[in-house]
Amino acid sequence: MRKFPFYFLLFMPVLMQAGDGVYKRQLILMGSAFEISVVEEDSVKAAADIDAAVVEIRRIEKLISSWDPDSETSEINRNAGIRPVKVSRELFMLIKRSLAISRITDGAFDITYASMDRIWHFDGTMKRMPSPEAIRQSVEKVGYQNVILDEKNMTVFLKKKGMKIGFGGIGKGYAADRAKQLLIKRGVKAGIINASGDLNTWGKAPDGRSWTVAIVNPLNKYKTFALVPVSDRAVATSGNYEKYVVFDGVRYSHIINPKTGYPATGIISVSVFAPAAELADALATAVFVMGIDVGLNMINQLPGVEAIIVDDKGGVHTSEHIQINSLEEQYH
Repeated sequence: MRKFPFYFLLFMPVLMQAGDGVYKRQLILMGSAFEISVVEEDSVKAAADIDAAVVEIRRIEKLISSWDPDSETSEINRNAGIRPVKVSRELFMLIKRSLAISRITDGAFDITYASMDRIWHFDGTMKRMPSPEAIRQSVEKVGYQNVILDEKNMTVFLKKKGMKIGFGGIGKGYAADRAKQLLIKRGVKAGIINASGDLNTWGKAPDGRSWTVAIVNPLNKYKTFALVPVSDRAVATSGNYEKYVVFDGVRYSHIINPKTGYPATGIISVSVFAPAAELADALATAVFVMGIDVGLNMINQLPGVEAIIVDDKGGVHTSEHIQINSLEEQYH
């Protein structure tokens, strides 16, 4: 593990390259801010490309939404403890991959987190910690091991009544991946899907350089310190710089350990770089829960995956193979 000075802090990815040939659109999708950028020769083709990406993202939202009573996800949740539910292959495979990540992370990432009782509040109204018993009971229905998949019949069954699945820790990344795949099929040679901080990139900027993500201070997202190239790669960040509570001098994140019911501590932000945004999204949450040493040990064993962690003392920790450059190195 290497440690870098404070100026290497990373929190919210900020695109650095733009100019002639880059067309962008900002909009709200999946309840979050999205920015879709494509490199095209004219604005008409670019607008059509972005329209197609928006349609695809909205389709995915319809598929995975637990708020839409007509979605396959809602049907699975309604039938928890009752019967298996037949679903589309797309949703089945997303759930299958999610469970694989749960096994890799020993449950630090778990789509059954949606079963958790909401006993922690990070809106300033919480004056004391919940009791240990309340915390224990809050996660009684959580557990990826209780999701039963039947690939032959394409069914999903939640064993415990009252269980739920949700895709808050992986859904935006998956949407970014699918939008990227669609645009590549349409012949778009380069672009970026920014799904509220979960980025997926391909190709090169119009000037021939790699797309670059800025490394910024998690407590001051307008101050940039360093750069990370992300050509044909994805990056996702989890952070508690705004949503947290402090009890007895301990800062408790809004990111809660689905196994214990206790919020994560000791970390301000985690950024994961991976071949796909879906994987980066899920692993960023998992590393936040796992902690610095365990999290980086896992990341170092995954090919093509890197991470930057900022601890609650301002220290920066990186995985073994990540490539980052200071601004001085970039411009001299």
